[in-house]
Amino acid sequence: MSEEIKSRSEILFLYDVKDANPNGDPVDENRPRIDEETGVNIVTDVRLKRTIRDYLHDYKGLEIFIREVRDEKGNLKTKEDLIKEIEGDPDKGMKGFIDTRLFGATTAVKEKTVTLTGPVQFKYGRSLHRVNLTFIKGTTVMPSRAGKEQGTFTERYILPYSLIAFYGVVNENAAKNQNIGLTEADVDYMLEGMWHGTKNLISGSKFGQMPRLLIQVIYKEGTNFYIGELDRLVTLQSEKTDDSIRDVQDFRIVVDNLIEALRRHRDKIDKIRYKVDERLILSRNGSLVTLKDALSDFNLQELGF
Repeated sequence: MSEEIKSRSEILFLYDVKDANPNGDPVDENRPRIDEETGVNIVTDVRLKRTIRDYLHDYKGLEIFIREVRDEKGNLKTKEDLIKEIEGDPDKGMKGFIDTRLFGATTAVKEKTVTLTGPVQFKYGRSLHRVNLTFIKGTTVMPSRAGKEQGTFTERYILPYSLIAFYGVVNENAAKNQNIGLTEADVDYMLEGMWHGTKNLISGSKFGQMPRLLIQVIYKEGTNFYIGELDRLVTLQSEKTDDSIRDVQDFRIVVDNLIEALRRHRDKIDKIRYKVDERLILSRNGSLVTLKDALSDFNLQELGF
């Protein structure tokens, strides 16, 4: 059985999307979310968690609490029904789902409110460049309603390209203080869900997403420390303008500030786990570099999924 987590860790995750909508806003015609001031693409933490949840349930067969479940009559099951299937007691039942152990949840069962603060928290993801919103119009052969003989128009908004950076923290104290029982295996499943879940969003609006970089910085037990804002320590550098970028090899990711920050706090770091897509270009001190070489003086472990 996997051990419960005892150390804090930070996560940096980069993925890109091409000709798709990474996170539509339902109150704005489902357009990709864009910061009007900066032109930067925004993806909510809820979208990333949904990606992870769906992968863990659909591909790994794990129990997930936040999802639609229907009985044999097609009726939606209640939260109470789901909890009872794992454990009769609501508090214990909530901890029987991997997504609530990771991200927490609040629910009321039999007049008892159960609140778990998730040990894993993510900021909103943001693109490392300005994006170019594109409106696509097409046609369909299916009529829009009975009695019509012709098809209708289809409309959707996409981003020709967006490289998105997510940052998160795994808080060992939140897990311990609430007796959640979050394990190293749970975190490993989550990391796999981030990488392969992103790639396996094969739908009309999401197909075209690829994971590019995943780093987990694990600190020594008892340090109660983390660097913070790892997503602000990497930058995108390109000879092209932001709105003309169309591929991961149109730019390089500059990791100078990230490497310097890690080295400043090397005495607090236990190990660094990572996975890099072979098409991603990294640079340090103006030259191309591999992450393995840039972090060669750390205890490195390449993620095996």
